[in-house]
Amino acid sequence: IYRHVTPQGPMAYVRFETAEGIWSGKTEVRCRSVRVGVVREVTLAEDLKSVLVSLELNADSDSFLRQGTSFWVVRPRASIANGISGLDTLLNGAYIELDPGRPTDQEVHHFDGLETPAATSRDIPGRRIILTAEEAGSLSAGSPLYYRGIEVGRIETRKFEIEHQLVTYDVFIRQEYSALVTENTRFWNASGIDIIAGADGLKVRTPSIEAIVSGGATFGVIDGLDPGKPIEDGKMFTLFSNEDDANQSTFHPTSKFVLLFDQSVRGLVRGAPVEFRGITIGRVADISFNYLKETEDSRIPVLIEIDLALLRSESAGKVAKPDVEFLKESVSHGLRAALKAANLLTGALYVDLDYHPDVVPAVIATVGDYSSFPTISSGLAQLETKVTAVLDKIQALPMDDAVKKLATAADEASSALKEIKETVASARKTLDSPEFTQLPADLRNSLAAVEKSVSSVGPDGAIQGDLLRTLDELRAALRSIKTLTNGLDEKPNSIIFGRDSSGNPIPKAPKPNR
Repeated sequence: IYRHVTPQGPMAYVRFETAEGIWSGKTEVRCRSVRVGVVREVTLAEDLKSVLVSLELNADSDSFLRQGTSFWVVRPRASIANGISGLDTLLNGAYIELDPGRPTDQEVHHFDGLETPAATSRDIPGRRIILTAEEAGSLSAGSPLYYRGIEVGRIETRKFEIEHQLVTYDVFIRQEYSALVTENTRFWNASGIDIIAGADGLKVRTPSIEAIVSGGATFGVIDGLDPGKPIEDGKMFTLFSNEDDANQSTFHPTSKFVLLFDQSVRGLVRGAPVEFRGITIGRVADISFNYLKETEDSRIPVLIEIDLALLRSESAGKVAKPDVEFLKESVSHGLRAALKAANLLTGALYVDLDYHPDVVPAVIATVGDYSSFPTISSGLAQLETKVTAVLDKIQALPMDDAVKKLATAADEASSALKEIKETVASARKTLDSPEFTQLPADLRNSLAAVEKSVSSVGPDGAIQGDLLRTLDELRAALRSIKTLTNGLDEKPNSIIFGRDSSGNPIPKAPKPNR
């Protein structure tokens, strides 16, 4: 009687997969934890694959039933992304949460309930975008969205579109970070530990612990790219598998060439870089014999894509010219393509463009639908060629004569060695003889006699004293001879009359007369 007398609220009919935890007349309908209705009836659907729950809302809740309104059952849930939620329903029982859609003039009464709760309410301000990817990876509803390591949003839902064979994500970005997303923003998966072994070496990227456990995505604007204009809700972006793929998304090839190699291309994969003296200007697009029209040709065709604007920004204006005209002069000056090892551990290869002055002249030809750039062998193939040339030269040497001469020299050396051995044996025999053992004693005796003889001649010896006395006598004799000669000079007749004993004769006084 009370229900018929009082005004009734609007009715909503929600389809769920199961009625677990839902009771007629008991289970409440809430919006932001405020009671706005109750469950009136629970019935099986006609297909027996779902249940239809009739909800009676309060009389003033007409504005809740509109396009975009969502319903889900709140019960205890545990997930890596969102943790544990709905613990209060252990005591009070499950309830149905209502999230109103945007205000519209269209009123809706039939809804499909969500089996998992919405990550964010529609009333919360922020930016809502859509990401598409070929594979889901570890991303799921509730996974965080990062910008430079800071969580700025969440992935709300994950769906697979059978028609386009793509995985789509509904992403919510909080209002204070919504301006970071522009039309040139790139999104990539940052889940788990990313280990890449390629032409650039071994790369290991580790995000936050939360991203490793629950998965996550990140975004940013590639260096050198203009951010672009702001976006509106519903903008669709591509979710790249890693940061390298996101960086390469700005690559816009302007030229395609077919390279024909006479060596093995093992280690060369799609996406391998094409470099000019260390600067990346392109990538390998494909490796297939389908580019060869002649089946007799055994060379390996490699299709490369080049963006010459990556080499110089001013080259972008010249790219409008035909490929052959743009690179024809460079090829005439020795520009060639070669395979080189990028990583010795992984065996990865890359295509290197460089000038080689001593190459055979060549031009840009045509192979099928593409221009063919001239190539040369390098790396291990070139080393193999050089080793083969060295072996050929070694083989051309007169090895037989050299071996014979070596054998003759060996025989002569053997004879000389034999003689040396005999000489050594004879010397050893001489050293071991008794006469040689007595030789040191005789040498000592001879040295003692010599020392004795030398000592008599020394300054303290007898011979030295005799010599000094003899020299004194000689000096005295020389003085006497000098005196004699001086006297003869003064008085030659002194040798007859004798020498006056007086040096100064004094005249004698006359004798007195007696």
